[in-house]
Amino acid sequence: MAKKTTKQAKKSEVASATLRSFRMSPRKARLVIDLIRGKQVEPALAILRYSPKKGAKAAYKLLQSAIANAREHARADVDRLWITEGRVDEGKTLKRYMPAAHGRANPIRKRSSHMTIVLGEK
Repeated sequence: MAKKTTKQAKKSEVASATLRSFRMSPRKARLVIDLIRGKQVEPALAILRYSPKKGAKAAYKLLQSAIANAREHARADVDRLWITEGRVDEGKTLKRYMPAAHGRANPIRKRSSHMTIVLGEK
């Protein structure tokens, strides 16, 4: 499979939106983004609206933001928009400690993630 060059990838990109430092582990946030990757915008909004996962609300708002960016900056037709890329990267990790037995301390890692949605036309 041939790898796309940067110019080819950017050519189909209409708009994008990024949510940074969202307090949810990237592993859990990827489950939500995987639900909508490669789908048309309207069905993706419906999927996120009725998903019970915590990250679905944030992804719904992020997708609405990407649609607004496409309308305002690219003058794109919303009916022709698809989610061409959905990415969840690891953000900063807050390190905390929980007291344990015999004077020890167990580490707790509170992870955050960066979510990115890229819209394109098909």
